[in-house]
Amino acid sequence: MTGRLGPAEREESWQRLGAETFDLVVIGGGVVGVGAALDAATRGLRVALVEARDLASGTSSRSSKLFHGGLRYLEQLEFGLVREALRERELMLTRIAPHLVKPVSFLYPLSNRLWERPYTAAGLFLYDTMGGARSVPGQKHLTRAGALRLVPALKRDALIGGIRYYDAQADDARHTMMVGRTAAHYGAVVRTSTQVVGFLREADRVSGVRVRDVEDGREVDVRAHAVINATGVWTDELQRLSGSRGRFRVRASKGVHIVVPRDRIVAESGMILRTEKSVLFVIPWRNHWIVGTTDTDWNLDLAHPAATKHDIDYILEHVNSVLATPLTHDDIEGVYAGLRPLLAGESDSTSKLSREHAVARVAPGLVAIAGGKYTTYRVMGADAVDAAHVDLPGRIQPSITDKVPLVGADGYHALVNQADQLAAKHGLHPYRVRHLLDRYGSLVHEVLSLAADNPELLKPIPASPDYLQVEAVYAASHEGALHLEDVLTRRTRISIEYAHRGVESAEAVARLIAPVLGWDDDAIKREVEIYNARVDAERASQTKPDDQAADAVRAAAPEARAQLVEPVS
Repeated sequence: MTGRLGPAEREESWQRLGAETFDLVVIGGGVVGVGAALDAATRGLRVALVEARDLASGTSSRSSKLFHGGLRYLEQLEFGLVREALRERELMLTRIAPHLVKPVSFLYPLSNRLWERPYTAAGLFLYDTMGGARSVPGQKHLTRAGALRLVPALKRDALIGGIRYYDAQADDARHTMMVGRTAAHYGAVVRTSTQVVGFLREADRVSGVRVRDVEDGREVDVRAHAVINATGVWTDELQRLSGSRGRFRVRASKGVHIVVPRDRIVAESGMILRTEKSVLFVIPWRNHWIVGTTDTDWNLDLAHPAATKHDIDYILEHVNSVLATPLTHDDIEGVYAGLRPLLAGESDSTSKLSREHAVARVAPGLVAIAGGKYTTYRVMGADAVDAAHVDLPGRIQPSITDKVPLVGADGYHALVNQADQLAAKHGLHPYRVRHLLDRYGSLVHEVLSLAADNPELLKPIPASPDYLQVEAVYAASHEGALHLEDVLTRRTRISIEYAHRGVESAEAVARLIAPVLGWDDDAIKREVEIYNARVDAERASQTKPDDQAADAVRAAAPEARAQLVEPVS
């Protein structure tokens, strides 16, 4: 079984949590948590991962969706970080997740005639060579005319030339979920809607956690030799709950992105634009562009960071400074806000770590990991498990996740070549099959088999034609989705890819997943109402002038997971 996370597996996992003693319990279902769980499982350790909400429900579904070295970190002379990230990018493209991670082209527009081209070219030369082997093309220098042919949407006077380079991108929420499923495939207990509400202790050491099932309120003690706190922006909150003093603190930085239709920016490549503080990406995303990001301190609700009108205006102002036809608020299909967990150390030295990560054994039996960037999740997971080894009985094997493909990777390339035959067999357009292969890889057979007795499931989801109805069913039966928002926001990206934000598809999707999750008509109605209230609150927050006003509106929306304890400390 390919790491299936369905209702039956969920109940079995609950029984295992209470009955077994684990080597490791990982708290947090973001990319670092699932990465640590996969790392531990493939070393032969007994591991359980618990997540209060959904896989990737925090930062890991709200990134720029890039696997990149971080071109701007070269300017900060963070060569080690860039080299490490580029190596990870290469691993993802070639071995670990070729079905999920794809090359993407960017134009770097040049505006200064004297120094900028040699300066940027030198940086990109390092970028092209630091990662060792390379499965993306190297930089290419363009005249102004060449750059405008690549991106006709640019104003003529916005550049004097350009350099095209490549990075890689992925659907972050889908990738995180697949890492979690791969961990389950190798024996890890992976359970969402399972919140840590306390820590177990034996003398001075942490010996496990007490968890609550936030769907039904049940609680159980989970015993373990060591616990890893991989909760990102919630690190300090869990630290307080454990009663241990942290070695570092985490500062939340809000990053906002907007999504606009592909035809609003006429271009054959993404772009990277300098801003006064950082960079702004224009990233191709299927039939859309993702434009972002911002970087502002956030001290309010960690679960639901809100984008303000000011954030959106900032993005529009910067991208419109180079576009011949400016974008307007009416062009925006989706908006999302995420929180980066930046290290804010208790000494000057750790505060400089920025996007580097830190690992510390904060108490006997308890390791915390924070900081870092999405691209280096695998290294972070391995470092966290290494740090926990002193609390584990016996020797532990070295990390091998650089050799472990995610579920769906094996056989993917052959299936791409067979897409036409697969399409003919199921009566689908070959384009549709390629889209499915880039979401599920070789698991596509498992997805399509759910429609064997019900061909209606191979029709598109109402009002969201990029997705098939069978994908919603599969999200609930195999991918751990427990609520309507899990399907519309993370298993698919309907909530940001359509101007209706998922509202026009909500009832249809709820009815598709109801039989899998055992919902009656009242449960369907409640799920749709909660989802619609969330969308209304997000829309309203995006008209507010500042964080406080936006947060007040967004935080008032109801939670799909009714038994969550907020905050945990």
